[in-house]
Amino acid sequence: MPFDFVQGESRGTMLDQIEATILSALQTIFDQFGWLGVFGLMVLENATGVTPNELILTFAGWMLIERHGIAPGFILVGGLYAGFGSAVGASIVYWVARMGGRPMVERFAKFFRIDLSLLSRAEEQMHKWGAWIIFAGRVLPGIRMLVSIPAGLARISFPKFFFATFLGAYIWCTLFIGAGYLLGHEWMLISDYIKTHAPLVFVMLAITGGAYLVWHFRQRISTLVLIKTKKMDNNEL
Repeated sequence: MPFDFVQGESRGTMLDQIEATILSALQTIFDQFGWLGVFGLMVLENATGVTPNELILTFAGWMLIERHGIAPGFILVGGLYAGFGSAVGASIVYWVARMGGRPMVERFAKFFRIDLSLLSRAEEQMHKWGAWIIFAGRVLPGIRMLVSIPAGLARISFPKFFFATFLGAYIWCTLFIGAGYLLGHEWMLISDYIKTHAPLVFVMLAITGGAYLVWHFRQRISTLVLIKTKKMDNNEL
């Protein structure tokens, strides 16, 4: 059953249009493919990082369970679909790192400006802790996508990698699907709150991003300032 995600006077703003587009796309995928759609989206997310897994999982819990009146016990089943999709997507990254080796990983790291020393330390920890660090990494925000790379470089046994990845991903996915089941029907209230405070959030993100860029390029900035100062001094002379 189609659901009008953008209601009332707020219809037509940029945030509303973005919100409606994302949710309508998810609804179309879920209506057409059900939990296989969740599986496919999680494969894509874990292999590329281009789709927001938290949003996918939360709305899956709402759209595919709560809105259909299905018993909450099905959250555990939905977690299997999402967890397996996550493990398959992460396996793609694992094999790229394992087959391509450090030269390929270093090229990608330089492109995305990832500190190579961090990868080296992660690989050392992977040799030390093995499947345990893979499992822990899959339930920690921020490193879930990256843990597959040192696992491939360290040539961790693929069955161990897949099993640890699936277990960690299952916990993560089940929690977000459960959150969607419990809170999804309050989305309009949550959405209004987010949009009300979005300008402040964007400003803070912009300030944080600007501060990071200044810190990251501080040596180049200092060099440019020094050169400019010397030129001004020479012109005065």
